[in-house]
Amino acid sequence: MSFSVSTRAGAVRPFLAMEVMERGLELSRGGADIVHLEFGEPDFQPPPKALSYATEALNRGDIRYGDSRGLFELRHRIAEAYQARQGLRVDPDQIIITSGSSPAILLVMKLLINPGDQVILATPHYPAYPNMISVCGGEPVFVDTHPADGYRLDPDRVRAAITPKTKAIFIASPANPTGAVQPQEVVQAIAELGLPVLSDEIYDGLIFDDARVQSPLAYTEDCFVFDGFSKRFAMTGFRLGYLIAPRRAMRALQNMQQNLFISVSGFVQRAGLGALDTDPAYLEQNRATYWARRDIMIRGLRELGFGVPHFPPGAFFALADARHIDTDSTRLAFRFLEDALVAVGPGRDFGTIAEGFLRFSYSSSEERIQEGLRRLKTAL
Repeated sequence: MSFSVSTRAGAVRPFLAMEVMERGLELSRGGADIVHLEFGEPDFQPPPKALSYATEALNRGDIRYGDSRGLFELRHRIAEAYQARQGLRVDPDQIIITSGSSPAILLVMKLLINPGDQVILATPHYPAYPNMISVCGGEPVFVDTHPADGYRLDPDRVRAAITPKTKAIFIASPANPTGAVQPQEVVQAIAELGLPVLSDEIYDGLIFDDARVQSPLAYTEDCFVFDGFSKRFAMTGFRLGYLIAPRRAMRALQNMQQNLFISVSGFVQRAGLGALDTDPAYLEQNRATYWARRDIMIRGLRELGFGVPHFPPGAFFALADARHIDTDSTRLAFRFLEDALVAVGPGRDFGTIAEGFLRFSYSSSEERIQEGLRRLKTAL
């Protein structure tokens, strides 16, 4: 007896940054010292309260199924934190706790998309977005953004991309891989186009200079917000995220959560409470550290001849033009990995518009960033 992979599953493309990382791990097992600049993995320790709250929960046996929507206490604290950050009031009953932000995005895609429906999103883009749309039977429709204007999303071009099949518009601000933060007027204009807006806000709080993140939830009730603890609190391995959704969507989302994921681990949710109980100085210190690393990374890349026209105002990524070296970003990334032992993200991962670019993460320590730049200089 044999089987065949479904058309939708077969259409999912590899995550190239992970392909590079996994090859780097193979080299590391052979004794190589790899400088990892390919992945958004904060090198800070999680807040001590996150660790202690999780440990205490395990010690008292908090290992059973829980409410599919998540601990009410955590949803309440998330609502308070969101109001403090965005100035927007959210009812805890509009929040579902998920195992990272990716399941939250997948739930909403399953909620909105029928076969053949379209979702508009800016490109360059996080690789998982179009794959999630496609695996749900939808079609991603890309609107190009460009480095010359800081990857600003043009509302007129978004409007022109709308068809009768369009079900939603996806915004990520700050964005992966560009670090772009969309201006308030752009967010408002897109929210007023009359379609549901999907807003990935996982990097909110990791902003620099005078940038400010504006959620489309300020302008429309038809907004789905994706967020979590991975980036701000350096808790990637905890897999703890959440979804803020319109009230009328909650019953269907809860039904899917119950059937697809059941519930998030209780002790992990307690870690989230610990993170939210952490002194804000922890977050500010991390943000200031990223800010300093960003400047080191961008200046170093420019000195090596890479094109980075602007200092990214958010997240911890730089998308650098490497077409003067090689227009095939996947080939170039693996060359740097094999020859210089430096792992970087191929631009092709983030859409055809980013081919010939490389993504560099400055979530690693300053010492490792400097070492990576030194090795690239030698290789070049």
